[in-house]
Amino acid sequence: MSHTEKYETVSGKIENVVYRNENNDYTVLEIVDGEDNLITAVGVMPMSYEGENVTLRGRWTVHKEFGKQFAFDSFDKSLPDDVDGIYKYLSSGTIKGVGPVTALKIVNKFGVDTFDVIEHRPEWISDIPGITRKKAAAISESFRQQAGMRGVMMFCKDYIGVGEVAKVYKKFGAGAVGLIKDNPYILCDSEVGIPFAKADAIARSLGSDPMSSERVLSGITYVLSHNGALAGHTCLPESEVVSAAAELLELDPDKISIILNDLLDNSDLSCYKKNGINYIMTNPTAEDEDTIARGLSRIIASASHFGAGDIASLIQKVESSLDISFAPLQRAALYASLENGVMILTGGPGTGKTTVVKAMLSIFKSAGLKAVLAAPTGRAAKRMSEATGEEAKTVHRMLEMERTTDGSMRFCRNERNPLSESVVIVDEASMLDLALTAAMLRAMKRGSRLILIGDSDQLPSVGAGNVLADLINSDRIKTIRLTEIFRQSKESLIITNAHRINEGEPPIINVTDSDFFFVRRERESDIAETVATLIDERLPKTYGKYIKEKIQVITPSKKGVAGVENLNSILQAKLNPPTKFKKEKASHGIIFREGDRVMQIVNNYDIEWEKNGAVGVGLFNGDIGVIEYIDLSEEILHIRFDDRTAEYSYDMLEELELAYAITVHKSQGSEYPVVIIPMYACAPMLMARNLLYTAVTRARRMVILVGRSDIPRKMTENNRLVQRFTSLKDKICDYI
Repeated sequence: MSHTEKYETVSGKIENVVYRNENNDYTVLEIVDGEDNLITAVGVMPMSYEGENVTLRGRWTVHKEFGKQFAFDSFDKSLPDDVDGIYKYLSSGTIKGVGPVTALKIVNKFGVDTFDVIEHRPEWISDIPGITRKKAAAISESFRQQAGMRGVMMFCKDYIGVGEVAKVYKKFGAGAVGLIKDNPYILCDSEVGIPFAKADAIARSLGSDPMSSERVLSGITYVLSHNGALAGHTCLPESEVVSAAAELLELDPDKISIILNDLLDNSDLSCYKKNGINYIMTNPTAEDEDTIARGLSRIIASASHFGAGDIASLIQKVESSLDISFAPLQRAALYASLENGVMILTGGPGTGKTTVVKAMLSIFKSAGLKAVLAAPTGRAAKRMSEATGEEAKTVHRMLEMERTTDGSMRFCRNERNPLSESVVIVDEASMLDLALTAAMLRAMKRGSRLILIGDSDQLPSVGAGNVLADLINSDRIKTIRLTEIFRQSKESLIITNAHRINEGEPPIINVTDSDFFFVRRERESDIAETVATLIDERLPKTYGKYIKEKIQVITPSKKGVAGVENLNSILQAKLNPPTKFKKEKASHGIIFREGDRVMQIVNNYDIEWEKNGAVGVGLFNGDIGVIEYIDLSEEILHIRFDDRTAEYSYDMLEELELAYAITVHKSQGSEYPVVIIPMYACAPMLMARNLLYTAVTRARRMVILVGRSDIPRKMTENNRLVQRFTSLKDKICDYI
């Protein structure tokens, strides 16, 4: 491609969007200029639609295959103002519910006033045959949303892509541009997630002072939240904060220290001093840790007490009703649940945790105490319901989460409106992060009890904090660890190997007639191909075709030949190949196809779902579903998550990934009938005992390891836990 030196401007109307790369918004356009010349233009242009008026700045080039083109590096654009352009724009599919036929009807009736009518008088559109008031309102809402997103996009077009624009508009609405002008760093908000560098570039373009306290506060907050999201820290040593912020902001560390002290003096950030070291954290994080410590102290102090004779009588009664004799540690757990306001029940698979929980429920019912069962995820709550025969809710649902009028989330159950139940029992407590635990404790009334059940040897929560471990390690919370493996569980090599791994012994992999198998493969490419063949051919041949939907591949890493991304590509091609009958949609480098298994990868509190005619909201990080139907005209994917069905618009697809293979971290809280685990060398921090232990304990009926025989041993030997900086344990010791 050769360039002339002249820098020019081209104006015209978009006649055709020839090509758009959804990952980077690189676009090929056909433009009709004022003299009716058809020009091919190439460059980055998010949200480009036929009929729009554009002004492009760039250079003429000659492509060796496609000939003369205008390569633009900046642009301005506006809505069309003539009937032909308005029709092209509406019929291009940019407005949900409007195709070529509907577009023609609207434009024929309202002409150049079409956009004004859609935005301000949608009820007029319903006069057109075939357009109901509901559809007219939906068309108007879609148009207004596009207009708002257009404003954000035009303001931020040099810095963020269309997917990020959608997040900004969703969070801040029509006033987004004004808010960004006031403080560009709001773009780093956790719900928006724009990288600090991009927000900083916008701030610089607006003339922001690089030494301003607002910029330094935003930089430090980003360092803290970024480390919380990636490494689970709730705080960081002051020296690390200063060093990381200085590098991020390209400022002298001494100047950062001075401004940091001012921010602490002004209570813009919080500090906790431990062993002579200052640990810096954001104010919301500090408040959450304080809330947990205070809440635990309050519950422990206010819980009602049972006499030893009463407890013995209650336990004897439940033993008779269940026709069971509790083991000593199980009996100790039941005593602890009645003698303490807060208790933790932990232990590996097969140690009888479920039996104890069922007994607790019976005892509390006999004692006149109403209990509620909860878990951090929908799948974990469903498992809890199946195991106990009682209803279990997600913690979010228990706390009655809702979105407020300003778009933020809140829990209806809180200090002013506490939970009515006297006992809160939470399973899979290792998944509880700091914020959710704090919200739960705010909602517990005085005199109630909290029982946390979980396997403390599994991976910690995906979110910031290490709550269960901090509570146990504080030595202030009564903890019972079940260790005895019961007879029926001893027959399972899955359970035997899980305990061997946890005790530092490599799993037994040379038994061929059990529920734990090993398939030796040395090369990663062979591992990946064997995993695919097992699912597509070998296991269905032995166990029947329906086993396919019961298999989950759980792999340590996202990257690599046997990592999540490549395995998903291979497995999708094998298990759900393209056909002329299956509709598909490409987004952020992934092709989503009808029949694909997909995972929600962020918490979304707004998504509506339907279950047996009832409507609820909220899908969460780790929820897995299947794409049942793609509506190309409405631009919606219909996805079934177990017994719930939800609709995803195209701009929500960045929240989804394929889920034929998932990481161990994403598998937390779930169980699958069959688990296949690739065994290959990956990043040292992923070659860890708790990661292998967590993966193995996800399986109910069968585990198949595929790969190198030395990897399970190396992972088992590596018990070096990645440190998470938190101050929760120390605060618990301060309060209790």
